[in-house]
Amino acid sequence: MVTAELALTLPAVVLVLVICLSALSWGVDRVRCVDAARVAVRELARGEAPARSLELAARTAPEGARIDVARSGADVTVTVTSPTPAGVSFVAPESSCSSTARVESVDVGP
Repeated sequence: MVTAELALTLPAVVLVLVICLSALSWGVDRVRCVDAARVAVRELARGEAPARSLELAARTAPEGARIDVARSGADVTVTVTSPTPAGVSFVAPESSCSSTARVESVDVGP
């Protein structure tokens, strides 16, 4: 009797564990996306080379993340998109975050 109950509950416990660990991984990936976008925007706003800023962002971003840079006048927008872990892919197809920096020139009087 105990063997049959264990055989029925064990797959459910494993499924819940997989979903919980995938959700935790998703949360960590979201934080890494925000960090990567922030790093890239900060470097681009400072006037660093785009290749260097994208390299630093790629090091910070989760594996398989896509980094997009858009410029509009003095504004720089970096969007980092990472795939959702398989265990929670039914919630959202992609996890994404973005960060925006704006460069303004300041006139200093004599």
